[in-house]
Amino acid sequence: MLKIQVSKQLASFSFQFNHAIDCQGITAILGVSGSGKSTLINLINGLIKPDQGYIKLNNTPLVDCDKRLFVAPENRQISTVFQDPLLFPHYKVIKNLTYGTKHLNPSKFEEIVNMLNIHPLLNRYPAMLSGGEKQRVAIGRALLTNPLLLLMDEPLSALDMPRKKELLTYIDKLANELNIPIIYVTHNINEVKKIAHNVAILDQGKLIEFDKVEHVLQSDYLKEWL
Repeated sequence: MLKIQVSKQLASFSFQFNHAIDCQGITAILGVSGSGKSTLINLINGLIKPDQGYIKLNNTPLVDCDKRLFVAPENRQISTVFQDPLLFPHYKVIKNLTYGTKHLNPSKFEEIVNMLNIHPLLNRYPAMLSGGEKQRVAIGRALLTNPLLLLMDEPLSALDMPRKKELLTYIDKLANELNIPIIYVTHNINEVKKIAHNVAILDQGKLIEFDKVEHVLQSDYLKEWL
């Protein structure tokens, strides 16, 4: 369970989020550009500090402003996949995958490499990869750190439609077969329909709705937004 009760004053609005997210399956964070989606992700992974409130993952505090507690991003057991894969261009894929991994489990490595179908890419450099292949490597690198939670911040927005569909299939497979909870940020309702179990709708830094996907899709707010 991820318990979030935070506020953060931004240049354009005051961001507030007060809700608990089950650490099961895929939870989508949906909203237009500038609604606060990336702010939420960066509060969870520790790249942004809240002004007030707390965040707890499985009852372990990550930040608590009243107690002046702040766990550094690298100690949160949370991995983030961004829109840009952020691969090291001078390292081959295999080195990118294992970079920063302290205790590599060979069987886990093989499982993830095979699941993401990146075994043929291991000895290539990032410049030799397509956009979809780069993102699969970035996802693999994130998973090899053995996170308790995987955050994905619009990971498909730079890809063409065939690559988007391909990567959505991999993401859905990861959530089901590895049983790792994923918080998935997007502005695309079709991505939500394809892979998400729950969805939170943000607008101007406020949580508008949070429920099962099938329920939220019927909401009057979302019909207007679409």
